[in-house]
Amino acid sequence: MNRSGSTDGRLANGNSNAVPSLGRSLVTGALGFGLVSLCVFATVAYAERWMYTNLGLLGAYLAWTALFILLGGAVMGSLVVGRWRLPKFYVLFGLAFFSYAAGWVGAYFASPGTVGEWLGSLAGSLLMGSVLAVGFGTVRAAVKLSAVLFVGNSIGYFLGSALNNSIGGSPGMLLWGTAYGLFLGAALGAALHIAQTQRAEKRRA
Repeated sequence: MNRSGSTDGRLANGNSNAVPSLGRSLVTGALGFGLVSLCVFATVAYAERWMYTNLGLLGAYLAWTALFILLGGAVMGSLVVGRWRLPKFYVLFGLAFFSYAAGWVGAYFASPGTVGEWLGSLAGSLLMGSVLAVGFGTVRAAVKLSAVLFVGNSIGYFLGSALNNSIGGSPGMLLWGTAYGLFLGAALGAALHIAQTQRAEKRRA
C-alpha cells in the first residue's frame, strides 16, 4: 500500500512517527540498557547473598529478570513507534526478555560451564529474537534479529566475565554488568530498528 508523501522508515496505520535511525537506536540502547544492567548487577555485587537467603535461587533470578524488564522496557520502549509504543511495549519486551532468561538459564543449568554459557546465549537470543519478530509482524526477520542479539549478548557477557575474573570483587561485577548491558543494549536497539523498518516496508508494499 503506497502512500504519497510518506517518509522512509515511517509506520502505517496513520502513525507519522519515524522509526529511530540505526545510530540513535544503537546509542540509546547501549547507554540506556548499560545503565539498567549496571543497576541490576549492583544488586548482585552488594546483595547477592541476601537475595539468595531470603528469595532463594529461583526467586533471586526472577527478581533480576523483573528488574531488567521493568527498567529495560522503559529504555527500549523509547525507540518504539506505532501500536507497540509504551505501555504496550512492556508486554512484548517482558515476554521477549523472560523467554531469553528462561532459555539462557535452562541451557546453562543443563550444561554448566563455558559450553552452557554459549548454549544459553544462543538459546536466549533465538527465543528473544523470535518473540520480537512475531510481535512486530516480521517473522522472516527472526533469524536476523536472533543473530544480532546473539553477537551482542555474547560479546557483552564474555567480555564482562573476563573483566570480572580479572578484577574480582564488587568492582569486577559492576564492570561485568556494564559491558553486558552496553553490548546487549546496542543489539536490542539494532533489533528494534530492523524489526520496525521491515514492518514499515511491509506495510508500504
